[in-house]
Amino acid sequence: MRTTAVYAGTFDPITLGHLDLIERSSDIFEKVVLAVAESTPKSTLFSTEERLAMAREVTQQFDNVEVDTFNDLLVTYARRKNAGILIRGLRAYSDFEYEFQMALTNRKLAPQIETLFMMPKEIHSYVSSSTVREVAQLGGDTSEFVPPSVQQHLTKKVTQT
Repeated sequence: MRTTAVYAGTFDPITLGHLDLIERSSDIFEKVVLAVAESTPKSTLFSTEERLAMAREVTQQFDNVEVDTFNDLLVTYARRKNAGILIRGLRAYSDFEYEFQMALTNRKLAPQIETLFMMPKEIHSYVSSSTVREVAQLGGDTSEFVPPSVQQHLTKKVTQT
């Protein structure tokens, strides 16, 4: 049985939906690696170091969750971590096409690594990091979307810019 899973993303910022998947994954797998993407085609609000720090803050309650960064193909990283599972979150049907395409590509590149799609709880299913960033930058309250420590980082970040 494959006991290590990788949950990768930008996590800019990490949301309650992400945290829900982390918590549930940590109950299923012996070890979960939360892999924060260093380089991304997306424009990020937080630096890699800031995203790592927030991820470590909100996952410290889980003994079997490791936070790390990666800067190469996800399947290459998963192999390095001896992971046999990639966790991918699906919020809505609109996520499916992209995630399905990536899962098939990853399967072609690394057939021994499986992709597991997970959906967050319904109360988090509409929340995305990009929406959280936009709401925060426009002065809205994001406390219903992110953990309290992330809310503090968001407030500080948007008041600096």
